Amino acid sequence: MIHDKKRLIAVVGVLFMSLATAFASDVAQFVNLGFSPDSRTFMFAQHGINDEHGTPYADVYTVDVPRNTFVRNGVVSEEYDVDISPGQDGSGALFSLLPEVSDVIARYRINHLRQGRLIYLFVNGEEQPATIRFRDFDTGDRYTIAMSQTARGEGAEGSAAFYLDVTVQFNDGTTVERQVGRPDYYRDGVNHYRIKQVIVSPDESSLVTVIERISDTDDGQRIRYMVETARLR
Repeated sequence: MIHDKKRLIAVVGVLFMSLATAFASDVAQFVNLGFSPDSRTFMFAQHGINDEHGTPYADVYTVDVPRNTFVRNGVVSEEYDVDISPGQDGSGALFSLLPEVSDVIARYRINHLRQGRLIYLFVNGEEQPATIRFRDFDTGDRYTIAMSQTARGEGAEGSAAFYLDVTVQFNDGTTVERQVGRPDYYRDGVNHYRIKQVIVSPDESSLVTVIERISDTDDGQRIRYMVETARLR
């Protein structure tokens, strides 16, 4: 019985340590919600738990891929004033928010099963260089993406801007270059950026680059997501 009590105390201690770690940083989860049938519209979401309030939140974004901008009514956000239980990740906030964007899903015929192909994934713990190079092993196409970013100030008083130079060497010998992003647009409270994923659209014509917006806080880091899109063909 004594050993069981000690074991229980140890498990509870680990649980509280895990919860403390989880709340030390406000890191959203990225969710690919799919493309339209013509691959010209892309929907994604993020969800998590606000580290300051301890409440779940979710954001849903719908993007016009060729224009690299949001569609009409393409940004919907909600934070829910509810108590959460240990182990929750805020996904319930996303499930609650999705019915509110059903009209957008229907208008652009977003298919949650048409998520494109993931051709690059940043693994946490690694150090990402300013220029990443990788190959699409399905097609043999080679990608080079260079991120240029500048920052002002530090912490909550800081802001940062970035843009991407994208070069694709297709397997047929042709090369395409695109520049996306807003080099002069400084986002308040963001201290730096990092490429998290690169996705090829289902029709192989476009590229979606998933960007982490990173804010340095006293308790760790706050991470939110955005995308930059480019038509390649």
